[in-house]
Amino acid sequence: MFTGIVEEIGIIEQTTPLTDGLSLAISAKTIVDDLNVNDSVCVDGICLTVTKIENTIFWVDAVGATLQKTTFARVKKSQQVNLERSLRLSDRLGGHLVQGHVNGIGHISGIENHGENYFIRFSIPEELSKYLLKEGSIAINGISLTIAELDHNDVTISVIPHTWEKTNLKFKKLNDQVNIEIDILAKYVEKLLHNNSISPKSKISEGWLKNIGYK
Repeated sequence: MFTGIVEEIGIIEQTTPLTDGLSLAISAKTIVDDLNVNDSVCVDGICLTVTKIENTIFWVDAVGATLQKTTFARVKKSQQVNLERSLRLSDRLGGHLVQGHVNGIGHISGIENHGENYFIRFSIPEELSKYLLKEGSIAINGISLTIAELDHNDVTISVIPHTWEKTNLKFKKLNDQVNIEIDILAKYVEKLLHNNSISPKSKISEGWLKNIGYK
């Protein structure tokens, strides 16, 4: 589990084909000081397991299924990636709960500079639009972000200077692909409502959720 607060930007130093996937060597300056083999690391929004560490470089494996459903199908050497170590139970939850399980691939459809802030528009896969909520949470390339504007499956994010500088958003261009993870709470609510339609004895309904503050 992660928070979506990126700790640093790493560099893909090497990609090595595996029987069913890729082995990635990633250089980092900060997180390797407290990283061990078998630890989980969120790499551009993808939860991966550390398999090897040497000095400032660590290795992770991305299996075939991961490559098929994420932007890592096109990962390249020298690519900048967002990095976050897994959450400790004693840590502050500065962003929102992020699993590192990518739900789909979106792309950047607009970038505007508003003073020191940036407004970035992302086109999200149509099937994920039902989970989106204005002022709700979304993880894009592993970054915990708040939806500022929502037009069906087009999401606009207001990015503050700190987030811009500390993540790989500053390297992105129009039409670049990004990994999308919707808020896990939305998936749980959908599951509860679905179960309620099958089992009417449950008190959980759309009206009940609105009454307790979910809108």
